[in-house]
Amino acid sequence: MTTINTTTETTIAPLFMNSLDLLNHWQGHRRLTRRVIEAFPEEELFKHTIGGMRPFSGMVSEINSISGPGVKGIATDVWTTINEMDHHSGKSEASSKEELLRQWDAVTDEINTFWAQIPEAKFQEIVLAFGQYEGEAYGTILYFIDNEIHHRAQGTVYLRSLGIEPPAFWNRD
Repeated sequence: MTTINTTTETTIAPLFMNSLDLLNHWQGHRRLTRRVIEAFPEEELFKHTIGGMRPFSGMVSEINSISGPGVKGIATDVWTTINEMDHHSGKSEASSKEELLRQWDAVTDEINTFWAQIPEAKFQEIVLAFGQYEGEAYGTILYFIDNEIHHRAQGTVYLRSLGIEPPAFWNRD
């Protein structure tokens, strides 16, 4: 909702949550995805696949390569391009579960650091993410969250195929 006061200033009200609420929502998803990573036996994290999909470690690498640099791009207007990223190869840069979790935590810190630098009005501005996706910054962030949920669901299926009960999808504490 946009309101205009008598001095012709425009105030932008949050659509349904403020930016801190959105960050907290996303961080809940990140905590859950971290638990999915933790649930994998190390050897299966890097090699188990179904139907030609990538190992879950490669999916996690993709999430990391989009999320941290994406928030940094929104905050600074400095973007890498998709062509500069190697996450679609299915390979993870990490060689152990411990290293993958360390990378995950570093990206979480990067998200928090750059999120704090994003002015509230910036979430409504049009950005060109990674040289390919143009839309409002908040919509771009929702894409980052959707991408994570999508790949976490694939990881959940992998865990079930290994006979491992995945973390409850609703528990984001």
